[in-house]
Amino acid sequence: MELVFSSLQWLSLLPPLLLFALLFSYLCIILWLRPERLRRKLRSQGVKGPKPSFLFGNIPEMRRIQNQLAKSEKKQEGANDLFSSNYVATLFPYFLHWSRVYGSIYLYSTGSIQALFVTDPDMVKDLANCKSLDLGKPRYLQKELGALLGMGILTSNGDLWAHQRKVIAPEFFMDKVKRMVNLMMEAANAMFCPWENKIEKEGGSAEMVVDEFLRNFSADVISRASFGSNFSEGKEIFNKIRQLQVAMAKQNMLIGVPGSRYLPTKGNREIWSLHKSIRNLILNIARRHEHDSETCVNNDLLHSIVEGAKAGSFSSCTPEDFIVDNCKNIYFAGHETTSTTAAWCLMLLASHPKWQSCARAEVLDVCQGNPLNTDMLRKLKTVTMVIQEALRLYPPAAFVTREALNDIKLGSLNIPEGTNIRIPIALAHRDPAIWGPNSDRFDPGRFANGITGACKAPHMYMPFGVGTHTCAGQNLAMVELKVVLSLLLSRFEFALSLKYVHCPAFRLTIEPGKGVPLILKKLD
Repeated sequence: MELVFSSLQWLSLLPPLLLFALLFSYLCIILWLRPERLRRKLRSQGVKGPKPSFLFGNIPEMRRIQNQLAKSEKKQEGANDLFSSNYVATLFPYFLHWSRVYGSIYLYSTGSIQALFVTDPDMVKDLANCKSLDLGKPRYLQKELGALLGMGILTSNGDLWAHQRKVIAPEFFMDKVKRMVNLMMEAANAMFCPWENKIEKEGGSAEMVVDEFLRNFSADVISRASFGSNFSEGKEIFNKIRQLQVAMAKQNMLIGVPGSRYLPTKGNREIWSLHKSIRNLILNIARRHEHDSETCVNNDLLHSIVEGAKAGSFSSCTPEDFIVDNCKNIYFAGHETTSTTAAWCLMLLASHPKWQSCARAEVLDVCQGNPLNTDMLRKLKTVTMVIQEALRLYPPAAFVTREALNDIKLGSLNIPEGTNIRIPIALAHRDPAIWGPNSDRFDPGRFANGITGACKAPHMYMPFGVGTHTCAGQNLAMVELKVVLSLLLSRFEFALSLKYVHCPAFRLTIEPGKGVPLILKKLD
């Protein structure tokens, strides 16, 4: 009897034991055997890199290097840090460390993701020139950043991406962007009113932290230009997308660790709640658009997205997902990156009064007191150079990221399917071998003869990405930046407040970590 009972006990344990064995073998395949095969293929071609640990890859070493930096170096605060060397040393010290050890191409791992880190100009050029659909956006982006980006144009590949590009890109062609100049001016003037009121109340000069104003301005522009509503209507969406961006930035180092996004942590619960709320808000706008024929005339982009959702048929993307994900992509990329660049432009001009005076003189000479128009914007060479230099020193995106969706050859390397490729934009933009010995210095004059005259390898300048997946909205961003800078320069003088702390922060974009406080003075 005891023997039978013992046998029954063992039989009852078999299902959980089998389940455990299957789970263990799955983890071994996903987290070790498959990545190790990939690593072996690259190692056989001379690619080196730090040795990964099981499950977490190189994340423990990345944390250790980051903690060592925090202990060994006190962050110097204040305007004296403006001319310090590359801030990548503070934000991503492990990349600089590994670059010194392994060179311009090396392999590292975050969980199940195997990433080829590339700063070699020849490899970057090959990637920029590659038009094969075998090279696309990393598939993990849809999973790990799904709440923010989903399957929109910023993360999709293949036929879905081609359809989205066909729907969205024409809405940002220059002929359409030119028609948006007046609404950009209206949004900028609305932003400046509280500035002028505060300056008048405080006797001729006032201190303003400009970041939130600039976010509201760019949010107003993208909302009016693309969705036919003013900022007050889209304010809740913009605020929630900003909250979502900050929440997801805190999880950044865990990207690639299997199951981490499913754990009911405080951070994940916040992300889930914001994702659901943003989805409902966007769908409500889309439904109202469909039922209101009058808004159809003004809602060019929203109309195109809604019609594109109907026209496309993709098993991986429902019509509702198509609308929500692409609206989120445009809300995020269309206002967050532009406002961040505008903040960096003002910080740099405030700390370089000669360039500020030069840019202001150009604006006043070109405009002669008349309202801005597209012909005037075209003549603003110095303002354009300032924007280009700000984008070089402080590009909104930290990396160009791609994935080999099938085996592919880039340069001399045969890159196996599943390999991620990451180009650190800030490192490429500050490489002395490309930009000269003063590569860390703010010098808009380097762009006097365009991008080709600014550096030895023009393809290493990539503020809007490279190759076929370059930003569809770069025309809108450049015109918007020219408008806001021109109007601001023509109305205000500004200097950095003593409260300014120079600490660039990575929150999915590179932004001023503690804001940009300016001392503003109204021009006569």
